[in-house]
This record gives sequence, C-alpha cells and structure tokens, in this order.
Amino acid sequence: MKALLLMGCPELPVQTAVALYIANKLNHEGFDVTAAGNNAAISLLLNSDPERHYIKKVMELDRCIGALAEKKMDFALCFVFIHSDTGISYLATVKSLSKTKTVAVIFGKDIEPLIEASGDSVIIAAKAVHNPTPLRAKIDGVKSWAALTR
Repeated sequence: MKALLLMGCPELPVQTAVALYIANKLNHEGFDVTAAGNNAAISLLLNSDPERHYIKKVMELDRCIGALAEKKMDFALCFVFIHSDTGISYLATVKSLSKTKTVAVIFGKDIEPLIEASGDSVIIAAKAVHNPTPLRAKIDGVKSWAALTR
C-alpha cells in the first residue's frame, strides 16, 4: 500500500518531527511512503533523515498535485499537514482528485476552525507549535493505519 505525506510551508517546527514520526509508523506497517512538499519542507525532512530511514521518496508539492490530477499516481492513505487555511485547501484538492482516505494532521495555536473545515477526514489534532508530544500521543492512539484503508 502507498501512503502520501502532503506538507505545505514548514512555518511551525512541529511539522517535520511529526512527519518523520508518522513515516516511521507507516514503514512498520509496510506502507510505501512518499513525502510531498515545498522545497523548504522537503529540505527539512531530508536533513533530518539523511540516510532515508523514514522517508524513502520525495517529490515537489505542485508536481504531486499534478500527478494526482492526471491520475498518474494514487495512494491508499494521504496525510495532509494543516496549520492554516492553505492546508485546508490542499486537503480539499486531494479529496477532489483522489479517492484516497485522508487524514488531516492539524496543529498550531488555533486549531478549532481547521478541525471544522476538515470535513469527513480522519482528524489527528493538537495544539502544538514546537513540541510534537501532544500530536504524537494522538498518533499513538491509532492502532493500525492500514485498517483505515479498508
């Protein structure tokens, strides 16, 4: 099974740590993980995982959206990292282009409006900016990501 980590601007430090943590969990479940993001987000991931233990494949965000639109690739599960309205836009875009199961990973200081705007996605949310522990606790509450794809 394939999983996508879709990241926007890494304005909040927690995004990189949580993306790597989720990638680790997905790898243990046998997922083929691809991370898509802007240049800054991908650079932070690759600098944090230089031997690519967690992130095996990366691609530029716009190229990823284009490939989804053209049906050149698809995923069983897509994690969209959301800390602003832009993240909600990416979530809506993925949902309109793919039948993938979406997980909205919501973080920041003001998460309530973002939770409301996430629709029927699975929601992993916590008030977190610098410290990933509140989000990690929510992630650890999910016993199997593969179960969401059934």
